[in-house]
Order: sequence, then C-alpha cells, then structure tokens
Amino acid sequence: MSIFNGCNIPEDLYYDIENQVWGRKNDDGTFTLGMTDPAQSLAGKILYIDVKSAGKIIKKGKSAATIESGKYVGPFPMPFTGEIAEVNEELENDPHIINLDPYGKGWIVKFKPLPEAASDIKSLPTGEEAVSAYVKKLEKEDIICKKR
Repeated sequence: MSIFNGCNIPEDLYYDIENQVWGRKNDDGTFTLGMTDPAQSLAGKILYIDVKSAGKIIKKGKSAATIESGKYVGPFPMPFTGEIAEVNEELENDPHIINLDPYGKGWIVKFKPLPEAASDIKSLPTGEEAVSAYVKKLEKEDIICKKR
C-alpha cells in the first residue's frame, strides 16, 4: 500500500480517480466498490448512506448511492455499467465504517459488470500507474488525508 499526504492508495485496486471510487475484482467476476481514502477524508465523518438495492442496473457515471456527511451530500458514481449484486448492510447502522476502513469493511456495493463494461474496466488504472496518477491528483488539489 502506498501512502502519500497521509492517504492510503493500495496498488491492488482499480481506480476511477476523477470520481474517487476504488474497485477490487472478486473471483466470481464481480467488483467490490467503495470510496477512496482521499474521498472519505474530504467528505468528513459519513453520517448517512442511501444505497440502491441489489438487482438494480446502474449505467456508468450514474449513482448507486447517496452519501451524506457534515460537509458533503452527493452521489457514489459507478465507474462502469453493471448490476448491484450485493449491498454492504453494515453501513445502514454505521456508515462511519467508510471513514474507518474505506478499503475493507467500508465497501459500499458489489457490482456485476455487464458485457459492455469491458472497455471501461480496462481503462481504469491499477498498480503503479494508479498510484502515480492518484499522487498527481493529491498534489494538484493539495489533498491531505485525516482519519476520522
């Protein structure tokens, strides 16, 4: 895991850097998706999350959830088109988990890509490429992560 300005950027994930969403490819072909560490830090303490239900098809760029904190209310945009396979039910009782463990227990949805999503998935950076691109974003926007 790379750390820059206090922000964790795991190399083993795929990133939609513009929307600050991470994805982990699962053995069954689904992707676990969540907010990046910089995103949760900028948002502040997550107070509420309203996630769409499993079975819902979401197009690339459209929201699978609405996230609310003391400083932010906004969408959780999907990096590719797919179907929500599972929702993190723990967030219903404690959305602050996103702040405490954004890459672990704070995941938001498991998402099954539709066939047309293949090129979008291939375009998501991962590994050193992702870390380098994310570091540039953090430098440009002067983002420093703080744990909540």
